[in-house]
Amino acid sequence: MIVLASLLSIVLLLMTALHVYWGLGGVWPGRDSASCADTVVGFEGVDEMPSPLACFAVAACLLLATLWPMAVASAFATPFPPAGLAVVALCIALFFFGRGVVGFTPRWRRLTPKKPFAELDVKIYSPLCLLLGCGFLLLAIGGFSA
Repeated sequence: MIVLASLLSIVLLLMTALHVYWGLGGVWPGRDSASCADTVVGFEGVDEMPSPLACFAVAACLLLATLWPMAVASAFATPFPPAGLAVVALCIALFFFGRGVVGFTPRWRRLTPKKPFAELDVKIYSPLCLLLGCGFLLLAIGGFSA
């Protein structure tokens, strides 16, 4: 379980770092704010990156999710009971499953038609969310049986 927890935490830490970078004004993988938004946001009518506050808020949520797998795997002491950690891991799994599935729906495609986001969402973003959901589900199951 520690290997799975470590992999999940590494991926989520990289995602957290990207959101902090964007909050600080970074524009990779674009050339400017508009092209970065077209790559990572994709919503019609969004022509620049979200505000720093929005980026940092997402980063804070991702940071908490980054710590959770290690807590479920008992990599460090927490005041939370194992069953409680497992319930939250299940909720995180459901969130990632939801985001992953929604990325393949026609309604989402209509909401986020900008390219290259639309293509990257189908090839990378949504599948990654589904994988993260699977990882958190496995951790939750392991946490309930601990």
